[in-house]
Amino acid sequence: MKDKEFLKQYSQKQLRDCQLKQLGILKEIDRICRKYDIPYWLDGGTLLGAKRHGGFIPWDDDIDIAMDKDSLQRFSEVAPAELPASLFLQTPKSDPNNGPIIKVRDLNSLFLEHGDDFQTGYVKGIYVDIFPFTNHPDVPLLWIKRLHIAMSKSYSILHRKHYYSLRSFAEFFWFGAKYLLYNGIWHILCACRPSTHYANIPIFNGYGISHKRDTVLPLGTIRFEDNEFPAPHDADQYLRNLYGDYMQLPPEEKRVAHAEFILTKLV
Repeated sequence: MKDKEFLKQYSQKQLRDCQLKQLGILKEIDRICRKYDIPYWLDGGTLLGAKRHGGFIPWDDDIDIAMDKDSLQRFSEVAPAELPASLFLQTPKSDPNNGPIIKVRDLNSLFLEHGDDFQTGYVKGIYVDIFPFTNHPDVPLLWIKRLHIAMSKSYSILHRKHYYSLRSFAEFFWFGAKYLLYNGIWHILCACRPSTHYANIPIFNGYGISHKRDTVLPLGTIRFEDNEFPAPHDADQYLRNLYGDYMQLPPEEKRVAHAEFILTKLV
């Protein structure tokens, strides 16, 4: 459609300014984490960009970092008082309509993705995602993959916007029961099996990825744009777990950004 093509072209012109604003948010997070000795590391496409491009993936428009659950709890306690007035720590408590992922958002921008809801007044500025990591039991990776895919899918369906219908009523019970079952199995495995693996919590781990702990810790560093930032100890293996042959560029049709519309400055 023509109108969408114009929006896409406009957002592409905003992309580099968006990336630089995200880099500024990351530097503020890094400052706070260094001050309070809170370990974190570059994750996902951000780590991939650092390794393959020395910075942002050229078409990417987000930053992902990770820290363990306890560190994220501590960061959530200290960050609101440490962040500048232009930034906002978005959590299920501070902005409950946004969703479960903790973000640091810029208040003087607009970043719209597919599924954003204008009828709900959550903050929609440019952001950095923070993902919580936790211990994984030493069980076959296929078990982890099946359990996590089932839990993340069920959680997503249960928490998306629903309209009253017979289908939504059935989905509530079916996926609710499925989530409770797999979540129960997961907690039993965590309690009964030793752990040398480490990865995202199940509801955010839709690909069922699990890393050996010594792949992540002790943390190293990697250059991203104009700074050195914390990175997994074995960034190469970490990225192979996520993407396989990560140095291979995807086909052009898959080189797409997340945002439907970006406005890097409101006032």
